[in-house]
Amino acid sequence: MDPVKDADARNGGQADGHGGDPVRGTARGTAPVPLSVLDLATVGAGRTATDALRTSVEIAKLAESRGYHRLWVAEHHSMPGVASSSPAVILAHLAAHTGSIRLGSGGVMLPNHAPLVIAEQFGTLEALAPGRIDLGLGRAPGTDGATAAALRRTDRPHEAADDFPRQLAELIRFLDDDFPDGHPYARIHAVPGPVQGRVPGGVQPAGRPPVWLLGSSGFSAQLAGSLGLPFAFAHHFSAANTLPALELYRSSFRPSDVLDEPYALIGVSALAAEEEREAHRQVMTGALSMLRLRTGRPGLVPTPEEAEEYERGMGELERDFVRGWLANVVYGTPGRVRDGLDALAKRTGADELMITSQSHGAPARLRSYGLIADAYGLPSVTSS
Repeated sequence: MDPVKDADARNGGQADGHGGDPVRGTARGTAPVPLSVLDLATVGAGRTATDALRTSVEIAKLAESRGYHRLWVAEHHSMPGVASSSPAVILAHLAAHTGSIRLGSGGVMLPNHAPLVIAEQFGTLEALAPGRIDLGLGRAPGTDGATAAALRRTDRPHEAADDFPRQLAELIRFLDDDFPDGHPYARIHAVPGPVQGRVPGGVQPAGRPPVWLLGSSGFSAQLAGSLGLPFAFAHHFSAANTLPALELYRSSFRPSDVLDEPYALIGVSALAAEEEREAHRQVMTGALSMLRLRTGRPGLVPTPEEAEEYERGMGELERDFVRGWLANVVYGTPGRVRDGLDALAKRTGADELMITSQSHGAPARLRSYGLIADAYGLPSVTSS
């Protein structure tokens, strides 16, 4: 028996907090597919991590009120401009400030952590926000090799990534508390978890967050397909691999009790503003931040003014990088962004679009998510 598929068969069909499908979203307004949000808790120049995390709360509230389906946070380390090193902590905070939107990790980097620790963290999150939590898992380090070695306490961090399928199976065994008799971990329980419903007087439900696999290449795509799990692809920073990875996921897919057919979302960088020039000013802050990261100069997200000044003095190699980066960002007026997202959904066949809006300050990002919601006529909703 396959522990991953068996575990998801028992729990993946659990309805979310509002009686809906725990995996599939519902398209609202005129959107071709469900729209969701990926937040990195970015820290701009002149801002603090406290500012960034407060902005994350505001984004979550806005996303919930405007009918976005889910909001995920990502795990990154040793990056001054990204404050999302501890997804579980951030998700607990967001859960306390929202009431209906699905919240999850996009993702937790499984090789960085003991599977039991993740099972405990997400069991706790499920107890805090029943039926609203997603557990997205990745196998990349979410950082550079040296930081990965420090996180994993090993000089061979790539070996942990190569062990991903075994770690995944172990994690799901902990989530479901169903190691077979005789297994070394059979008497170990992730708490909060199902064991609390089986002891005398226990009434804890057996449900757990649905597991997603994340990727930017073909490995997780094929694994997710073979296990019948939902798949999320990082189109926003690996656009060249999007179509091959989605095709591999779909061709590898085996129906399971979790899904009877493939379900894939893609992350897409998008930013809307009232004017084209302002949209360009805002996305240039993210482009410059990524240029500095890729050239070994990570820092805080620059202001639009700093990005404009830097852009004027760029060399040709830098301009080539920025042009290539911006080619995969959907930005401009709300109508232009809507058309770009529509075209991307059609070209990829994605079942859901997860939008990340990268810019220096909170107002531009909040305004962007609101304008995109307006462009699709997303209805305002009230949390319950």
